[in-house]
Amino acid sequence: MEHDRDQGLSQGQGQGLSQDRANHYDGFAEAYAAENEGGLVNAFYERPAMLALAADVSGRRILDAGCGSGPLTAALRDRGAVVTGLDSSAGMLALAGRRLGDDADLHLVDLRERLPFADGAFDDVVASLVLHYLEDWGPTLAELRRVLRPGGRLIASVDHPFVAYTIQDPRPDYFAAGSYSFDWTFNGTSVPMKFWRKSLHAMTGAFAAAGFRLSVISEPQPDPAARELFPDGFQDLASAPCFLFFVVEAPL
Repeated sequence: MEHDRDQGLSQGQGQGLSQDRANHYDGFAEAYAAENEGGLVNAFYERPAMLALAADVSGRRILDAGCGSGPLTAALRDRGAVVTGLDSSAGMLALAGRRLGDDADLHLVDLRERLPFADGAFDDVVASLVLHYLEDWGPTLAELRRVLRPGGRLIASVDHPFVAYTIQDPRPDYFAAGSYSFDWTFNGTSVPMKFWRKSLHAMTGAFAAAGFRLSVISEPQPDPAARELFPDGFQDLASAPCFLFFVVEAPL
């Protein structure tokens, strides 16, 4: 499904949420996964950007924190990583299991809870379009920091603060954290959603407070292959920010 700037729609995985919200995702997991597979924003922008930031992952132990139906998990595994997935939506995990096979290492976990992994269990964590579902990043980032080995990386994508600011009328105070709501439409059915807005300063501050060192902030362009497939959407996506990408490191 494409990113609709007018309605403030963006492609989250439905992960890391409270149980009531997870059940909310369970109700449209199949429709979401189907539209997510080949859409401009996910298949030609967000996932390629995440994979480019991850670079060579062969042999690396990676936690996909909020794996949804597993497209990023599968792509990382295809590149030689040993991937563990977690999500708070049982419906999403069922789809991920169908995609990845019976031997997939998948866990039903809310990202606001303690993670069921040992300290330093992973070389990398990927958090694809998940943190903007959380009002308080602190406890989640602390847990992700705990399960990373020294020198490990957290690679994260979130709704760009520009998007969270401009879709609201009247404009909010950019520096004041707050929530914003919108309707997500699947096959003619609207689903109410709620994200949490943070300034860039607040985001980088949260990473630092959790003990991470900032390595990369990225505002990538969509895959050029999408130009012919999505001529209108491609130009919109190429000329205004949609998501913001971070690589932060657990210091040695």
